[in-house]
Amino acid sequence: MPIISRFLGITVRMFYREHGPPHFHATYGEHRVVVEIPTGFVSGTFPPRALSHVLEWYHLHRRELARDWELAAEGKPLEPIAPLE
Repeated sequence: MPIISRFLGITVRMFYREHGPPHFHATYGEHRVVVEIPTGFVSGTFPPRALSHVLEWYHLHRRELARDWELAAEGKPLEPIAPLE
């Protein structure tokens, strides 16, 4: 699963040819969440502060995430996305 971004101890990945709805996976230590790109719906658990960072990053990069989802569906290389600063 390619890594598309890393920031503040959080790693963001996206699988190739994965089922819908469009989403990405984030890990922070032993914690894992899945965030749906169209809605921002989160499943899984993260510490509150780490989750707020993921959601802030998500809101800043929704278009890029949607584009990476399209690339993954086509089996093409994903584009890295800037970390949260």
